[in-house]
Amino acid sequence: MAEILSTGENGKISFGDYTLKEKTKVEDYPFGGDLLKVKTFEDITRFEKNGLFVYESVPGTTVTDFTESPDSMEFTVSGKGSVSITLGLADDTLYRISEDGKETGAVKTGLGGKLSLSLDLSGDRKAKVSVVRS
Repeated sequence: MAEILSTGENGKISFGDYTLKEKTKVEDYPFGGDLLKVKTFEDITRFEKNGLFVYESVPGTTVTDFTESPDSMEFTVSGKGSVSITLGLADDTLYRISEDGKETGAVKTGLGGKLSLSLDLSGDRKAKVSVVRS
């Protein structure tokens, strides 16, 4: 990935680069009236919109085709091995999670609106993740 934060021709966002050895960041990236920020390297990837938490992975990941609406978040993610991802969503809300088109369960966010999930991205595997409000 040449840029750590970019907008594709399809209007979707791509961010992060888990292959970087040193922490790299982009701030104040304009997108649809919002300002985006990403910090990324092999240990962590963190994405914010207008100063608010949206996405974090440990270790770092590369995310493509990221979209979000008030009721959903979708993206494709790649990384190395087992990855823990935390998403910033609505408080006290039930979400259905799908991985590669297969529903993996439902999770209710707490008062902080954070939802955590784990993925196995071994062997250069990419996973398409969908999180939809129930």
